[in-house]
Amino acid sequence: MRTADAEGTSNYEYVNARVRARRAALFDDEDYRKLLRMGPGEIARFMEESEYESEINALGARYDGVDLIEYALNRNLAKHFNDLLDFSSGDLYVLIARYLRKFDAWNVKTVIRGIYSDTDREDVRSDLIRAGEFDDDVLDRLTEAGSVEDVVELLDGTIFGDPVADAYEDYEATNLLVPLENAVDRAFYEELMEGITESQNRALQLYAEFLQAEIDFRNIRNALRISRSGADIDPSEYFIDGGQLFDASELSQLATNTDELVAHIRESTYSDELDEALDELERADSLIGFEHALDAALLEYSEHLSHVFPLSICPVLAYVLAKEREVDNIRAIARGREAGLSEDEIEAELVVL
Repeated sequence: MRTADAEGTSNYEYVNARVRARRAALFDDEDYRKLLRMGPGEIARFMEESEYESEINALGARYDGVDLIEYALNRNLAKHFNDLLDFSSGDLYVLIARYLRKFDAWNVKTVIRGIYSDTDREDVRSDLIRAGEFDDDVLDRLTEAGSVEDVVELLDGTIFGDPVADAYEDYEATNLLVPLENAVDRAFYEELMEGITESQNRALQLYAEFLQAEIDFRNIRNALRISRSGADIDPSEYFIDGGQLFDASELSQLATNTDELVAHIRESTYSDELDEALDELERADSLIGFEHALDAALLEYSEHLSHVFPLSICPVLAYVLAKEREVDNIRAIARGREAGLSEDEIEAELVVL
């Protein structure tokens, strides 16, 4: 990430015009249907004929198959998000830069998961997204860490340091990643929301509304994960402040009763966007299906805010989410095809509107 350019006036109209052009280049349902019928080599060739051309060509001499796709996806994602910063000025730059720290959180969780599952370091490295504030040196040291405890020590002095250190005891006691991952998310969102909700500035109010929805959806997801894990963990201990849908004690109670949780959400401001996700949870009792539906619902909610407030940060943040989902979907298809999954099995892993 380049050095912050917070000077000048926020250029919402210009940035949103650039974002609209990039949204038009995102893969659509027809593209995904084509990809579902392809093997990894064919997917890479398809990407070469799309806006991923430069990444595929630059990396094609070193990698092939799924490895080529993985590295190209993450390099392209980082390029687009750093471009957003290059386009932006004033407070808009600052707001985007703060939001893109989510990829620092993503990278920390990716490294921890890799150590937990004994994943090859090169595979972990291919999953890193270099669009946050951590530079290559920090990411390399995290990737080379030999244990989760080493990662905790390396994070000392960052926004994740104290929360992850506090959660490490629960991780050791339960051997579950939930405490650590939740601590990372909580640190990111609480830093992000600091001083925003009290602002009378309309731009910050819209930024807060978008983030509150993300936090609410994250709290729902985490509460259900903890509830389904069977571990003796109180969901309120890992509650992320800043949302509107729950307080900590309320979420802790609802997490033990899925029916009451669903009823509470159906009566909320997100009822329309989450209707399909809640049907999925009730119908299949599937946490994975529910989480995919949650992701789709957040996309839909972000689209709603973008249409209502077209000259704000909302279209920019909605584009970030949509671009992330595209990369996740292409990755899921490539990995699924490599693993020999059926088209139906792979399609169930996709998040589309």
